[in-house]
Amino acid sequence: MRWENLGESPSALFGTDVVSRTIDTPEFRGITFHEVRARSIVNRVPGASRMPFEWTVNPYRGCSHACVYCFARKTHSYLDLDTGLGFDSQIVVKVNAPELLRRELTGRRWRGDHIAMGTNVDCYQRAEGRYRLMPGILAALRDHANPFSILTKGTLILRDLELLRQAAAVTDIGISVSVGFLDRELWRTVEPGTPAPDRRLDVVRTLTAHGIPCGVLMAPVIPFLGDSPEQLRATVRAVAEAGAGSVTPLVLHLRPGAREWFMAWLDHHHPQLVRRYEAMYADGAYAPKWYQRRITRQVHELATEYGIGPTRPGAARRIPPPPAPAAGRAAETAAEPTQLTLL
Repeated sequence: MRWENLGESPSALFGTDVVSRTIDTPEFRGITFHEVRARSIVNRVPGASRMPFEWTVNPYRGCSHACVYCFARKTHSYLDLDTGLGFDSQIVVKVNAPELLRRELTGRRWRGDHIAMGTNVDCYQRAEGRYRLMPGILAALRDHANPFSILTKGTLILRDLELLRQAAAVTDIGISVSVGFLDRELWRTVEPGTPAPDRRLDVVRTLTAHGIPCGVLMAPVIPFLGDSPEQLRATVRAVAEAGAGSVTPLVLHLRPGAREWFMAWLDHHHPQLVRRYEAMYADGAYAPKWYQRRITRQVHELATEYGIGPTRPGAARRIPPPPAPAAGRAAETAAEPTQLTLL
């Protein structure tokens, strides 16, 4: 492994004092933590990015959630780390993230812009249970009344419930939990290091019950494995029952780094789908626009049916019974919503 981005130059990502630890416990077996001191922690999103925010904080690189489709796998190659198993097991920990963030928030040039977290790798992955970086990060954001958002699959966020409540009292915060499907067999193979989908929905339920609005990023919707009308309906219904204030679908996309890893997984678990995926993603990382629009339309219609939308925090929803099959195809001719692309 080469650490070409280490050093004292202004362009270096980290200092030279790296400590690598392999922790031999059941929770972290097979995982190596590379403890680094970051040179900066508030990062500007490149102008060409599709992300709808400008600034991020990422206390970790690599992620033991091991989602085979994770777009962030490519970032591990910047440190000459493997984007496959290495991404899942070689975790870079920015141990000075809380103190560095507090210093940067007081800088003259900082204007209190929104900061997004969990948009690269999950800030509530298992490593957070050991390093506890998020409490210090949240406290710094709270103390400066700096708006922020968190996207996570991790139930560990509930540990910081009181800090989230304190921050919500002084600034705008947004919490989104990622739940793309309910299928447990699919979950075990495609997201092997994450909490089960129903446990993530419990996070939504708990946050909402404590007055912290929470949405669901229904991501990824996986073609041919998690996109049937019955699967979409079951997921949206469960999201509504959990009390989510919104549901936003995002179809699987396969960037370089993730694409190779996902296709190897597909060939092993669902070889009959390989050619269909090669055709669907022949033009690049994203599924065809017509497919994205179809999924978005279906999810939006289901969200309306189940009453997902602005509600009083903590309010219970009355979920209607499944409707009889539609008689016509009028919905197909309605205006097609555009797929929201966050990543």
